[in-house]
Amino acid sequence: MFSKLSLRLRIFLFFCLLAGGGVAITAIALMIGYSRAGMPELLDPFVFAGLLSVFLLVALIVGVWLLFDENIAKPIERIASDMRARAHAGVTGSMDLNAARYLGDLAPAADAVTVKLSDNAMTTAEKVAAETARLAADKEWLTALLTEIPVAMIIVSPSHRIVLYDGQAAAVLAQIAHPRLQASLFDYLQQEPIEAAYRKLAKTGTEVGFTAQSVTGKQSFDLRMKPLGRAQGYLLTLDTSAAQIEPNESRPLVYDFDILDTAGDGVFEDRALSDLCFVVFDTETTGLLPHKDEVVQIGAVRVLRGRIVEGEVLNTLVDPGMPIPAASTKVHKVSNAMVAGAPNIAEAGRVFHKFATDAVIVAHNAPFDMAFLRRHAPEMGVDWDHPILDTVLLSAVIFGASETHTLDALCDRLDVTIPEALRHTALGDAQATAEVLCAMLPMLEARGMKTFGDVIGETRRHGRLLEDLN
Repeated sequence: MFSKLSLRLRIFLFFCLLAGGGVAITAIALMIGYSRAGMPELLDPFVFAGLLSVFLLVALIVGVWLLFDENIAKPIERIASDMRARAHAGVTGSMDLNAARYLGDLAPAADAVTVKLSDNAMTTAEKVAAETARLAADKEWLTALLTEIPVAMIIVSPSHRIVLYDGQAAAVLAQIAHPRLQASLFDYLQQEPIEAAYRKLAKTGTEVGFTAQSVTGKQSFDLRMKPLGRAQGYLLTLDTSAAQIEPNESRPLVYDFDILDTAGDGVFEDRALSDLCFVVFDTETTGLLPHKDEVVQIGAVRVLRGRIVEGEVLNTLVDPGMPIPAASTKVHKVSNAMVAGAPNIAEAGRVFHKFATDAVIVAHNAPFDMAFLRRHAPEMGVDWDHPILDTVLLSAVIFGASETHTLDALCDRLDVTIPEALRHTALGDAQATAEVLCAMLPMLEARGMKTFGDVIGETRRHGRLLEDLN
């Protein structure tokens, strides 16, 4: 139990024990001295001497503890978190040796290890980059070929979750809702005909043709379901020649074949971090009062298996239904003219709610952003019951509560760059927060936090920093 406490807390308890022991020894010594003196009239001087001794002793121990905490405990925690950032998050650069100047050779030795690690990682990264460039070129060529073919292609897991979609399929799905990896196919197409076709496919093992409507009932598609050979799941193709798709619209080939082997339907607390989908978002608002101000912009990106999914982005202006103060526009650059004709919070909130289906919502200082959404939940007709992670609390878990946990501080600590033009825009801050999250996930796992429940348990230890929204 004691080993699970943080280093600083253990040191604090040690000094408490030292203070308690010192007080007890002083009291016992004075009691023995008084009893041996045999002079009752000396009681007051002995009591006074005892109180003064206890006060001075405790003051001395508190002073030593403060010096020890500031110059020993905090720097050790900082060195540990810096080393983890370099080992698991790919952070480069020298460590802050001045902060650990009283630790002797520990900080320079740790810095030497991290520099050597960075050099080895750089050599490996160069080899990986060369191979990645070749694979990227092959993928770009394949994507271009598939885009020219008027057939949309979607690979689906046995639990009917999307594993891959090509450019044509992305354009078709976007007419119904944002295309999303690991999303249920039933978020787009009606469930009954798909399940009937899948039962027939499982029984015959041969291609099945059928018709299915979108969940909105506005579109009808002729589909073909094909087996994947040795892999579980199926391939869906649909003719897009009659669909309303922009021919020159650029959309990536998006896939993650690990979804084929991921159940993804268990209790969130028991799911591995590596299996979770995260939707990282940020809002820009008319002001800083969630009970009276309004949202003017929502930006969100999706993170799956520790990487940002290219192309799966939500970026929408929102009509706040009130004038945007000039001071707010100066910060986020959203003006009254820009939001004219934009969807209101009820419509924009429903779109974002759909975008975040079956995902963990992540934000920096999440109580602020979620307060706006939850206030308007009745108008949206939705429940914001998603599990939520806050990168402020994750930072406290990894780097210690005494560190600075602003988004700028985290980006600086984890080598994440926010282009100045995107700072204080909803999508720019969401992108930066997502990159921070991707850097912190392997650091959490390295500290033994393998499941979402493990992480939530640790963040609740820092509940004094922020409200727990789970």
